[in-house]
Amino acid sequence: MRLLARASAAGLICCVVPALAQTTAEPAEAPLVPGVAAGPPEVASWRAVFSPLAVHFSSSPNHRRVVLLGVERERPDGIVGGGAVFSNSFGQPSAYLFGGQRFYRWSRWDPLYAEWSAGLIYGYVGQYKNKVPLNYEGFSPGLTVGLGWQFTPTFAGQIHLLGNSGMIFSVSVDWP
Repeated sequence: MRLLARASAAGLICCVVPALAQTTAEPAEAPLVPGVAAGPPEVASWRAVFSPLAVHFSSSPNHRRVVLLGVERERPDGIVGGGAVFSNSFGQPSAYLFGGQRFYRWSRWDPLYAEWSAGLIYGYVGQYKNKVPLNYEGFSPGLTVGLGWQFTPTFAGQIHLLGNSGMIFSVSVDWP
């Protein structure tokens, strides 16, 4: 499982670093998976996010199913902000308030985008307070990096790396 964690982290880093450079790629051949060119909205828009699945890099009998519901707002410059409520890996109700950014048109596949978020997590309390770093009274910093694929103009799927703990898979729907 550690090999999977390291490989996932290396893959995300290899994809996110070029995104930070924001270079324009040459037009590429059509992707094997259907999609539309991803890009920031012309005017600020809202996005609903649902995640039915998280995969942990290590197994524990204490791990529970993680389900997340969130909402975020994206500005025309790709800056995002929002919040999510979720059941954490130990079945505790939790929340994440965040800001971040999406990066578009950095790869040869126009539907592919990268994103990051940083914010404040609440919810790892009691015997699980040490499962997240820098936890104080249930509050701790959060950071995610991820990749997404724009399937239609309003529907996308994402994979986010959750530190060295795991990955979460989500889908999102945009509306004005």
